[in-house]
Amino acid sequence: MAITKQYLKSKPVVKVTFTVPAEDAKKVAVVGDFNNWNPKGSMLKKLKNGNFKGTFDLPKENTYEFRYLVDGTYVNETEADRYQWNDYAGAENAVLEL
Repeated sequence: MAITKQYLKSKPVVKVTFTVPAEDAKKVAVVGDFNNWNPKGSMLKKLKNGNFKGTFDLPKENTYEFRYLVDGTYVNETEADRYQWNDYAGAENAVLEL
């Protein structure tokens, strides 16, 4: 798994690219507090090499909790900036700091 961040000088946003290796998966989405944990509009595209990838513009100078939704199962990013306990989920969420 990987996250790349591209800070833009012309806009107050960061282009964040999420890459998830999941050859056997049918669908992968990134969900978090930046999209109300809704997978609609946050699906990642499957590449020929088996990875799923997507880029999103997120407001900079913010912190976001997120997880991947891989065929209906929540998965954390191994390269997250940090992790935050979530009582509602009863698990840790990955945290993205921009």
